[in-house]
Amino acid sequence: MNVLAFLTATVQSTRSLWRFGQTVLGIIFRHPVPGTSIIPILPDGRIVLIRRRDNGCWALPGGMVDWGENVESTVRRELMEETGLELVNIRRLVGVYSAPDRDPRIHSICIVVEAQVQGTMEIQDSLEVMEIQAFPLNSLPPEQMSHDHNQQLQDYFKGLTTLA
Repeated sequence: MNVLAFLTATVQSTRSLWRFGQTVLGIIFRHPVPGTSIIPILPDGRIVLIRRRDNGCWALPGGMVDWGENVESTVRRELMEETGLELVNIRRLVGVYSAPDRDPRIHSICIVVEAQVQGTMEIQDSLEVMEIQAFPLNSLPPEQMSHDHNQQLQDYFKGLTTLA
């Protein structure tokens, strides 16, 4: 192979690699990230909330869907990681929330489910969670919750299935 042919092939390979890299970066940084919020219901009917370490607000447990994971597996994993509770079953879809400003960190699409849970509440991930508490339906914390979790709970209490 002469030098000119080698340089031409190298430039073409570099351009192809650059286009591939741009596509991957575009997928990662220009597309919303899927995640979940869980409305965990204990056998006695109380709702479990976590207090987030990053902003000190009460929140529904949940998190991002990992590569190769489906939503049900994410619900099971995040529930265990953040509360120590086990998923018994997913009762219903509460909604899909996709407003670009719903999460102050990134544009995410949140799939919210009501879940029947069991077990003992215990913080597993102390870097994310500073407190776990179960609340009767009529005495949830009055302050603003993290992200758009107030709206998610309002929709849940109204029996809605929301696409927002």
